[in-house]
Amino acid sequence: MPSFINMSNIGKQIIIIDAGVQVTLEDNTKVVVKGPKGELSMDLPRGIGIDIQEGSMKVKKLNDSPQYSKFYGLARALLANLVKGVTVGFEKKLELVGVGYRARMEGRELVLNVGFANAVRLTPKEGLTVAVAENIIIISGNNKQYVGDFAAEVRKIRPPEPYKGKGIKYVDEIIKRKAGKTAKAGA
Repeated sequence: MPSFINMSNIGKQIIIIDAGVQVTLEDNTKVVVKGPKGELSMDLPRGIGIDIQEGSMKVKKLNDSPQYSKFYGLARALLANLVKGVTVGFEKKLELVGVGYRARMEGRELVLNVGFANAVRLTPKEGLTVAVAENIIIISGNNKQYVGDFAAEVRKIRPPEPYKGKGIKYVDEIIKRKAGKTAKAGA
């Protein structure tokens, strides 16, 4: 078996633990990370362990089986996201493009008026914060997956169309525009 299959440059990287963040390992299978923005936990994949030192954490393979080696880099990336989530947090920004397209917050619900007969109402998961500033929707929280999932759910309501660019898009998203129909020559 080739040796490059068991290599992961992501998995080898050390995760820096900031001051004020506490990382604990329960039963050698569950990692709990506590910080200023809350508490997150994750179950480690089988065959993966961690070494926690003062101010850093390193992911290690418990055996060299290819069955477990594929989770080496994934586990490191997920653990780094936990540490970043409890210190800085994650944020996605969506932009409403279109005449009459509006968004507002009513209590905990996000209300979207995007060209349908009725307003669309969405309730974010616990731990997410949604804010609306003019035509920008800001979704933030400490769990990267929840932030990304809710942003995708909002975008799915009215994805941007390629002719005029109307719809809900990420702020940094580039929409490839198509040319509209042209008049027939000689008509």
